[in-house]
Amino acid sequence: MDLTPHQAEILERLQSRGFQIVSFAMFGNYIGARKGNCVALLAPLATDGFKVFGEPTCMVGENLGALVKQKDGAWFVWKKDRVEATPDRITELEQFSAELADALLPTV
Repeated sequence: MDLTPHQAEILERLQSRGFQIVSFAMFGNYIGARKGNCVALLAPLATDGFKVFGEPTCMVGENLGALVKQKDGAWFVWKKDRVEATPDRITELEQFSAELADALLPTV
């Protein structure tokens, strides 16, 4: 994936704020930004930045989980694996999302 110098700067800024830049084979057109148990996919924009693709989520093992609500509660699910969407995990995800949004804002 070819990135502009500005996009490379954004990724460096994310790393300086504690995010890991990761890749997922199933999502080769996107860049992963991970911190703790949370992750988001970043789509490079032709206008020289990134936007979050889909919604940030929690990891289930080494995969991106989908938040689902079932009879027995809310879960982050990947295939047959799942982790409970506890209040602590939801809070972590909300903080992650806010930090990521702030880090992606244009700098002046």
